[in-house]
Amino acid sequence: MRYLTADGMLSGTGIRDSLIGKYLDPKEVGCSPELVRRIEKWVIDYETAHYCQFNNEAENQRLDQEGIEIARQAQSQLPEMKVEYFSNAQMKKIRFK
Repeated sequence: MRYLTADGMLSGTGIRDSLIGKYLDPKEVGCSPELVRRIEKWVIDYETAHYCQFNNEAENQRLDQEGIEIARQAQSQLPEMKVEYFSNAQMKKIRFK
């Protein structure tokens, strides 16, 4: 089984291999074109929040909610993989079902 993490880390792709830490191309992992676009937009939004030093709590919460939904959608599209979410604003894993 492959383990993936959805995260908005600066200079990342939004999806990384949880075990080796390498960022992966969401297209190559098998995400749908719609999900790939959603991830790309979310990563840009997360980058903006990073440059603002995560000062806007409401925006951080919105980004984490979007990230959790991205992780859920990725898990749905990639049932042979285990997907988790990591909040860069909070610097912790956030559990979801």
